[in-house]
Amino acid sequence: MAGATPPPPPPATNAIDKHPCAACGAQAEWNPTRQRLSCPFCGTESPYEIDSDTGEICEIDLVTTLRELPEELRGWAAEKRSVRCGSCRAVSVFDAERVGQRCDFCGSPALVDYDEILAPLRPLSLLPFKISESQVRERLRRWYRTKWLAPKRLRVKAALDRIRGAYFPYWTFDAKAHCRWTAESGTYYYTTESYRDSQGRQRRRQVRHTRWRNASGQVEHFFDDHPVPATVGVDRDLLGGVEPFPTANLVPYDTAYLSGFVVEHYQVVLIDAVRESRAAMHNDLRRLCADQVPGDTHRRLVIDPTYADETFKLILVPVWLLSYDYGARSFKLLVNGYTGRIAGRYPKSPWKILALVLAALATLTLIVFLLSR
Repeated sequence: MAGATPPPPPPATNAIDKHPCAACGAQAEWNPTRQRLSCPFCGTESPYEIDSDTGEICEIDLVTTLRELPEELRGWAAEKRSVRCGSCRAVSVFDAERVGQRCDFCGSPALVDYDEILAPLRPLSLLPFKISESQVRERLRRWYRTKWLAPKRLRVKAALDRIRGAYFPYWTFDAKAHCRWTAESGTYYYTTESYRDSQGRQRRRQVRHTRWRNASGQVEHFFDDHPVPATVGVDRDLLGGVEPFPTANLVPYDTAYLSGFVVEHYQVVLIDAVRESRAAMHNDLRRLCADQVPGDTHRRLVIDPTYADETFKLILVPVWLLSYDYGARSFKLLVNGYTGRIAGRYPKSPWKILALVLAALATLTLIVFLLSR
C-alpha cells in the first residue's frame, strides 16, 4: 500500500554471513543445481528453508522515500570488507578472507579498500542462481561453436578460464500511468499522373498523397518492475544482452543464496535511477500513444503523462562472468544465472575473415562471368 511503513529489513546484504557445513565446519555455498547449501570440501548438503516470517516481496513507496529515506532501509553490516576496482569502479563485498587479487568484473588488479560515505539501501529480495557453473561451461561451448569467425583456440579457453558468479544490483519501479495525447493523423490516398520516361515515352504512375486531420486520445498503462541496472562493473549494452531477469520469480532476501558468490554494491543512486526509469517510461508511453493514433501515419505527436502509486525495489540478480585476454585485447562474456542467456564479444580470426572475403569475391566473379556469357 502506498505510503505504508515497510517491514523491518532482513540482515544486511553482503557475502560474509557464515553458513558452516554440519559435517566439517567449512563454509557451505549455494548450489544452483541442487537449490540448497553444499559444502565444496566434503560434499555435505544442507537443506535450507526461507523463514516464512519474511512474507511477500516488499514494494516501497517511491514518493515517500524520495522525501525522507527511512533509516531502517539503510546500512549493510558492521563487519564487512569492500573493495573498489580502479579500472571499472565496481565495488564488491567479500568475505574478509576471500578478497581476491583481481576484480571479478573486469579482471583488473587495481583493487583498493573502499569506505562508504553513506550507508546504502539494502535489497529486500533477489533472484537466486539457477544455472550452475558446469551448465554455463556447456552453454558457452555451444555458443562458441556458433561463432564461425572465432579462432579455434578460443574454444579451449571456454574450458580453462575461470568463471565467476556475481550478484548485480538492480532498481525496479512500478507505476500507474495515465497519458493524454494529441497528434495529426494521416491517411494515404493515390492519384494517377502522366509523365515521360528517359526515352521520351508517355507513362502513367500512381502518386501517393496524405490527408491530415486532428486526433486525440489517452492511454492507461501499468509499469511492473521496470528495471534500471545499478551496476557500473559491466557495460550496459552487454548487460542488456542477458536481460530480462524474470522478476516474477524473486524471493525474499536471504544470505544463503549469496554464499560463495560476490555481491556488487549499487553505484547508481535512487534519484538517478528514478530519472532514468521515468525517461524510459516516457519513451514507452510515446510508442503506446503512437500505436493508438488512427490512420496510416502521424506527425506532431504530443503526450502528457501523469504517474500514480509509484513504488520501487532494490533487488539482486545472478550473473556468471568470464573475462579473458586474447592477444592485446580483453573480452568479456556474461551469462544470465537464472535463464542461461549469453551475451559477449569475441575475437575474430583474420584468416577466417580473409577466407570469407575471398569466397565472396569468387562468387561475385562467377556470377559476372555467367551473366556475360
